[in-house]
Amino acid sequence: MKKGFFLIFCFVWLQSCITKMEDIDDLTSSHEASIEVATNVEVLYSDSAQIKVKVSGPTMNRYLDKSNPREEFPDGVHVEFYGPNGNITSWLDADYAVRETKKSRIITRQNVNLYNEKQEKLETWELIWDEKKDRVYTERFVMISQPERGDTSYGYGFEANNDFTRFEIQKNSGKMNIKEVTEELNQ
Repeated sequence: MKKGFFLIFCFVWLQSCITKMEDIDDLTSSHEASIEVATNVEVLYSDSAQIKVKVSGPTMNRYLDKSNPREEFPDGVHVEFYGPNGNITSWLDADYAVRETKKSRIITRQNVNLYNEKQEKLETWELIWDEKKDRVYTERFVMISQPERGDTSYGYGFEANNDFTRFEIQKNSGKMNIKEVTEELNQ
């Protein structure tokens, strides 16, 4: 009798230890996503042991959500793009950024300024960097200052390569007064 009771107890105990992966997924997905917070962050992106991009910011929140993992820079971001010779070819500053891991893109917002080696400057409210295609773009209003040419261009929609040496404005706005430019950049 004792032997039979012991075998039944062992069987029930072993069954209680077996867990299905679906049960674990259900349990973990029912909880809110975890957040990792880091300060004074510097993230390097490389390809074939060559640094391509350096992203830095005072605060980074990493959301460990399975369906939407992302890294957020709520207190601003500075991004440097490097050329094949290891020199900085362009750089970007913004008040806010989020890197969407699954989509391989970084979205920057609020007071976005992109510069290149010629000191050309793009100003806009939002700029998106597509990591896979090595391009930056926006559908928003942009202002591009080109000191060497003594020219400033305005328009809606913009696309450029990472080093901001080749770019296109989809819809030029022509001449604008400073009040109109300021209003458009803050929308």
